[in-house]
Amino acid sequence: MSTTKILITGITGQDGIFLTSHLLKKGEDLKIFGITRSNKNNNFYKNLHNVTGKYDENNLDLIKLDLLNQNDVEKLLTDLKVNKIINLSGPSSVYNSFQNTDEYKNIIINQFNNLVKGCYLTNTLPTFFQASSSEMFSASEQLPLNEFSKMEPRSPYSEAKYALHNKVYELRNSNDWNIKSGVMFNHESEYRLENFLVMKVINSVIDIFNQKTSELIVGSLEYKRDWSYAYDIVKAIDLIIHEDDPVDYVIGSGTGNTILDMVKFVFEYFNFDYQDYVKVDSSLLRAGDPTNIVSDPKLIYDNLGWKTEVTFEEMLTKIIEFKLNTKI
Repeated sequence: MSTTKILITGITGQDGIFLTSHLLKKGEDLKIFGITRSNKNNNFYKNLHNVTGKYDENNLDLIKLDLLNQNDVEKLLTDLKVNKIINLSGPSSVYNSFQNTDEYKNIIINQFNNLVKGCYLTNTLPTFFQASSSEMFSASEQLPLNEFSKMEPRSPYSEAKYALHNKVYELRNSNDWNIKSGVMFNHESEYRLENFLVMKVINSVIDIFNQKTSELIVGSLEYKRDWSYAYDIVKAIDLIIHEDDPVDYVIGSGTGNTILDMVKFVFEYFNFDYQDYVKVDSSLLRAGDPTNIVSDPKLIYDNLGWKTEVTFEEMLTKIIEFKLNTKI
């Protein structure tokens, strides 16, 4: 049996860490090539080891490459001749996309385009997974949101993701290509970047516990989101990338939790009453954001048998305990 070659872009992010670990632990005959923008990847290897334990280092290579350089991308795909591409690359902060609109959109779209052009130029059409976002859905659409719900992007970030979501549809219909999107809802982990809400809440409460600050400021307590654990989400990606049919899937828990649910749980973990510390500042909210976002993952459950395993509370506990251990 020949070795399966898998190219993962954005491999050093939380999804890349868990996906790489999941693939390595399956024990299959594979080789993972991860794209990184830096030569300094000690944190990635440390985090990967924390999740995976011992693994065969010969099954993983990190490659420093700029996905915005078309020539380098073409050469890479020519040299590697990969069987599967999982595109997790690009900036992920919706908030920052409003500050750097053109740059954000250009990075997301051009990285994808260069990968696609590289596949064409090397005369290969590997199975291709494109990471899409629940941010693409219309704020006025009826819940829960599924593969047929109306899309109406609300940010430069989601506009770029929506453009690629449509491009994936066009490419598979015009080229008989197993290329598909996974519309991922909010997912978090201990390896999430610090500027996301879950991390802000947990870090702030730990700082309150350690008497380094006295309050937590949030934009709302009523907003409801579909939060999952990142490891669960990458298990869905693995199933999708190994499926022969090019089907787009909504990937989420199907359960909504409010920011208040999150805040109360984290404060209660430390035996604090959140009402003594939390302030609401609505100026922090983004205009046009829907109050509620919840997925309907019925299709991926029916077709692939996938559903989330880690509960919202278990996810928060994992992050809290990881943060407490790393702050010692």
